[in-house]
Amino acid sequence: MNIKTIAVNGIVAALYIAVSFVIQPFGFTNVQFRVSEMFNHLIVFNKKFIYGIVLGVFLTNLFFSPMVAYDLVFGVGQSIVALLVTIFSMRFIKGIWARMAFNTIVFTFTMFIIAFELNLAFGLPFLFTWLTTAAGELVVMVVGAPIMYAINKRVNFNKLIETSVSIAKHKVISQ
Repeated sequence: MNIKTIAVNGIVAALYIAVSFVIQPFGFTNVQFRVSEMFNHLIVFNKKFIYGIVLGVFLTNLFFSPMVAYDLVFGVGQSIVALLVTIFSMRFIKGIWARMAFNTIVFTFTMFIIAFELNLAFGLPFLFTWLTTAAGELVVMVVGAPIMYAINKRVNFNKLIETSVSIAKHKVISQ
């Protein structure tokens, strides 16, 4: 992994943490209205964003979660599972909007992991908690998709990570 990829993923993690901090009162309830989850859509632009997203989730749960141990296992685990499912599916799903729709469905569905966590930790009813956490995730991911798409039009997430690789290849070829 090159320096630019590491730096960009560090920025993604920092943004995830900053947005999570701002919405902290709403991010750790049984609704899980964590706006920073919209950064999960970065994965559809380039799979190398997995590092920054997972690091952001890990550090957010480490510093802000009222149930750190549970969230470090279940919260980070849910993110990794959903991100890997989306990465695997990108071979078969073409187009950014289709990938974002699939990513939204995957993240919404896998909130059963968080519902299980909340059931273990607080005895909350599993199905109701799955419904409420999934609803919060669905709203954030649906609202976040056009935002991430618009930002991509301006920034081009794929080139943000891939530029240094193509520059290095160009230098080797031109020498």
